[in-house]
Amino acid sequence: MTPPASKSEHGKSITRFQKIVWFRNDLRVYDNPALYRAAEDEQGVLAVYFICRDFIKNHVVAPARVDFIRRHLLLLNQDLAELNIPLLVFDVENVSEVIPQLQLLISKYNVEQLFFNAEYPIDEFERDKKVAEVLRAQGVIVKRFHDRVMIPPGMVRNGKGEPYKVFTAFKNNWLEQVRGLELQPLKKPKLQPAHKVAHLGDDAINQLFANLELRDLSSLWPAGEKEASKRLKQFVKNRIEGYQTARDFPNQDGTSQLSPYLAIGSISPRQCIAAALQANNGELDSGNAGVTTWISELIWRDFYQHVVVDFPSVCKFKAMQKHTEAFPWKYDQKLFDAWCNGETGVPIVDAAMLQLKETGWMHNRLRMVVAMYLTKNLQIDWRMGEHYFMTQLIDGDFPANNGGWQWSASTGTDAAPYFRIFNPISQSQRFDPEGAFIKGYLPALKHLPAKLIHNPPPTPGYPLPIVDLSTSRKETIALFSALKA
Repeated sequence: MTPPASKSEHGKSITRFQKIVWFRNDLRVYDNPALYRAAEDEQGVLAVYFICRDFIKNHVVAPARVDFIRRHLLLLNQDLAELNIPLLVFDVENVSEVIPQLQLLISKYNVEQLFFNAEYPIDEFERDKKVAEVLRAQGVIVKRFHDRVMIPPGMVRNGKGEPYKVFTAFKNNWLEQVRGLELQPLKKPKLQPAHKVAHLGDDAINQLFANLELRDLSSLWPAGEKEASKRLKQFVKNRIEGYQTARDFPNQDGTSQLSPYLAIGSISPRQCIAAALQANNGELDSGNAGVTTWISELIWRDFYQHVVVDFPSVCKFKAMQKHTEAFPWKYDQKLFDAWCNGETGVPIVDAAMLQLKETGWMHNRLRMVVAMYLTKNLQIDWRMGEHYFMTQLIDGDFPANNGGWQWSASTGTDAAPYFRIFNPISQSQRFDPEGAFIKGYLPALKHLPAKLIHNPPPTPGYPLPIVDLSTSRKETIALFSALKA
C-alpha cells in the first residue's frame, strides 16, 4: 500500500526534486556519502536504482547475489521512505538506457544535481564518465564520492609517484595517510520534505526481478544494513581478538563473514574500520593482533580496488605479470568439471567447492587452497576459476575476486611466488586437523579417522585423485621457471 503524501513545513507536498541519488553497490542509508551530501539541505531527494540485464550477464553476477540485491532493495526502500525519499527502480536491457532514463527524470522533476558513489572497474568507470559528460553538458551538476575505499585510487603512490604493486608498501603508505582522515562514519541523512511521488511496493520491486535467475540464500545471508551492522558488532565483541589465528580454520566461526555485505555496500569499510579502532583503543597497526590482522584484510580490499584503476588491463582478462600470459594453461573440461563439482579426490578441495555450491560463500583460506590446486596442480587457466567463482559467490566483487585469483596463480600484483605452492593435504592437516569441516560436506568420508581423512585410501562413494600432487607441482614449477628464464 502506498503511504499518503504528507505536507512540508510550508503546508504543501512537493513534486520537484532538486537532486537524484543513483544507488549501485552502496545499498545503505548510514555512512553513504552520496546520500548524505544530497540530503544536507532538505531540498528534495529522489533515489534511483537500475537493474541492468546485460551487466548481470556480461559481468557474471551470481543468482545468489542478484537475489541479495533484490532483498536489499526491499529494505532500502523502507529506510528511504522514512526519510521521505522515494526509490524508483528501473529494469533496463543495457547500460545505454541509463542516460535517457536519467534525462527523463531530470526533465520531469526539474532535477539540478546527480549524486553517486564511485565504482572502479573499467566498464563501470567508463559508464559513469559518460553519464557525467552528457548531463554536465545539459547543465546538471554531477557529484561523485568515494565510499568503497578509505583512500581514493590515485592517492596512494610511491616516491616516484607510481602505483604500488606490492601490498606491504601500499599498506604502509595507506596507514600513514589514513591517520589524517575522518574515520567516524556519517550519520543518518536529514528528513526530506514530503512529496507526491508514490513509493514502490514490495510487489513492484519483486516483479522487476521476475525474469532473472535468482537463488534465495536468505536463511544463510539475511539482507539489510541492520543485519550487516549486527554481524559487525557481534564479530567485534566476540571474535575479533582471536581473529589472527581463528581465521584460518574453516570449521571455526572465526571470521566476520561480512564480505557479502561489503560487496553489496550495505556496510562500508569506514564503518568496519571505526568499529575495529574502538575495540583497539584507537590503534590501527598496534595493540591486539587479531584487530590489526582484520584491519590488514580491509586494507587488502582497498588495495585491489586501487589495482583495477591503476592497472585496467586486469579488467580485460589480462595477467598483471605479462610474461605469465605465455604459460601453457590447460583447458581440460573434464578436470575443470571435477574441480567445480567437488570430485577431485582431494577432500579439503572437494569440501570447499561444495561449501561454495551450497552456501554461495567460501572460507578465505580455502579460496587460496582451491585456486592454487586448479592453477598449479591441474594447470588450468586461472580465468576459468575466476569466472566460476563469480557464478556462485554471493560476495562476488570483481577487484577482490580477480586479485585473489591472480595472487594464487602467481600472475598478479604481489603474487605468491610460483615456487611456493600450497599442498592441499598439508593445508588440510594443519587447518582442519580432525577433519570436521571435511566430514560436514563429504559424508562418504565420515567414518574415516583423522589420520586418514586428509588423504583417504580408496573409499566407496568417493573419487580417486584426478592428478598426482607431487608430479604436477614439479611440472608447474618447471614451466614457470622457464617463463622467468
